[in-house]
Amino acid sequence: MVRSRLLNTRSRIFVAASVAAATAAVALPALAHHGWGGYDSDKTLTLTGTVEQFAFSNPHAMLNLQSDGKLWHVVLAPPGRMTARGLPDGTIKPGQTVTVVGYAHKSEPAELRAERITAGGKTAELR
Repeated sequence: MVRSRLLNTRSRIFVAASVAAATAAVALPALAHHGWGGYDSDKTLTLTGTVEQFAFSNPHAMLNLQSDGKLWHVVLAPPGRMTARGLPDGTIKPGQTVTVVGYAHKSEPAELRAERITAGGKTAELR
């Protein structure tokens, strides 16, 4: 009987720990995801330049863009949305010229949140 209670207690602890771990796994990415309040949505910027680096990864695809003598960090849409809007992985490559339209970050002077991008003659709305 004591052994039965011990196993029952261990089972409950295991279930509780499993639920806690699953909850954390779901909640942490949501907490890590940033909002868009840090961007100046009152003024749109248009940048044309050369892609220095490109990352097609979650939570957002990103690129570094050399434009008018400045290196910009550009936050794009998530990979799934990029693909759905006609820009799958491999469409944007380093060395390519692209145009992005978006909003500058309020405190990071070289960061832009892209609303649309033109790459390879195709324009995609990202939001």
